[in-house]
Amino acid sequence: MKKLVLGAGIIGISTAWHLAQRGHEVIVVDRQPDAALETSFANAAQISVSYCEPWANRQAPAKLLKWMFRNDAPLLFRPRLDWQQWRWGLEFLSQCNDAAFERNVQQLVALGAYSHAALKDVVAATGIEYSRLEKGIAHFYTDAKAFEDAATAAGLMQKYGVDRKVVSRDELFAIEPAFRNFDGIVGGTYTSTDESGDARVFTQQLARLCAARGVQFLFNQDIERLETAGGAIASVRIRDRATGAVQRLAADDVVVACGSYTAPLLRQVGVDLPIYPGKGYSATFKLKKPADAPFVSSIDDEVKVAMSRLGDELRVAGTIEVSGYDATLDSKVAQDRCRMLAERIDKVLPGVCDTRLPEQGGDPQFWTGLRPATPTNIPYIGRTRVAGLWVNAGHGTLGWTHGAGSGKAMAELIDGRRPRMNFNFYGFGQQKAELELSLDPQ
Repeated sequence: MKKLVLGAGIIGISTAWHLAQRGHEVIVVDRQPDAALETSFANAAQISVSYCEPWANRQAPAKLLKWMFRNDAPLLFRPRLDWQQWRWGLEFLSQCNDAAFERNVQQLVALGAYSHAALKDVVAATGIEYSRLEKGIAHFYTDAKAFEDAATAAGLMQKYGVDRKVVSRDELFAIEPAFRNFDGIVGGTYTSTDESGDARVFTQQLARLCAARGVQFLFNQDIERLETAGGAIASVRIRDRATGAVQRLAADDVVVACGSYTAPLLRQVGVDLPIYPGKGYSATFKLKKPADAPFVSSIDDEVKVAMSRLGDELRVAGTIEVSGYDATLDSKVAQDRCRMLAERIDKVLPGVCDTRLPEQGGDPQFWTGLRPATPTNIPYIGRTRVAGLWVNAGHGTLGWTHGAGSGKAMAELIDGRRPRMNFNFYGFGQQKAELELSLDPQ
């Protein structure tokens, strides 16, 4: 059976891998010259099963209003004359209550646990190396009230099987001594089961292994149109970016895993999903003092950024700007957000990284990518109403966390199997079974 996967990020490559493992003929199409060169390129590097809370919560509306005029705000909503943005925003607001928050957390934890197990299986089977650190994730607080509230959040996560511990300032320093020189910390939380690693390196290596198993890759191809006939997917029209040559690809099943660009592509065939881009930022700094740099991946609650060690570098990522499909770094807003990342690391880890900006003689690697966000933060994984057309998108900031499991689940669904987790797959109705943390051996 021939399967066509559109998109070569962590979601698309994981899907291709699991389809190939099941004996399918697989073709992957992407507009870039290699895998993982867009949203999967330089994210926060965290496998954060235990820190997966959705953006929408009871406090979010007030915070959004307060942050609207701050270029460096953790979540910045910039209104545009764009119906899809306003629709997304209204649906987001509908999720800003305690009942919806808990319901969404349950879904995200279920997918995260399944995905983490799937990732471990792939790593064990392939031996892929990607600067992996199995040191857990620490979340530290500089505000006493926010730290008090952390106990409630930890309790909710524990309810769904996540062992997130509230730790004192001294306990946090024992877990990660690198933060001892930052006076502002009042306490934190910690989960030992989470980990970190380079998503781009992992995805590109998995793509190479896919190719070795016969997966065909068509890079440098713009995906122009989905074409249907009789209520089913008939073909996908692509155009070579270098020559302009057009070809149509047909397959038994087509999986759309194009991140933020999934939604406009699916609208061509009447499938309208509220996936909208959230522009995320990261900076990668060379370590000046490796011995003083953290090994435990961490979240800084005050500015909502994450940091992870990748060999002799530190990746710092965070802030979301909901303002359309612009992925450039040359605007005043983008420059302010990049500068904030550098200044924050200088404050939290003084002297540890080379945080000099280019105008100061430094060479930080700033990056931005479009996070394909849904109002609930829950991705769409499943079948559309167009026969043979599937979707695997909308993972927001959790694409790396949920990537391996989303690919495995997609392959299982296509093969007519229901993945063993308490997750509502798109086009399949609600599932009421208890969460299974172990993978189905079949």
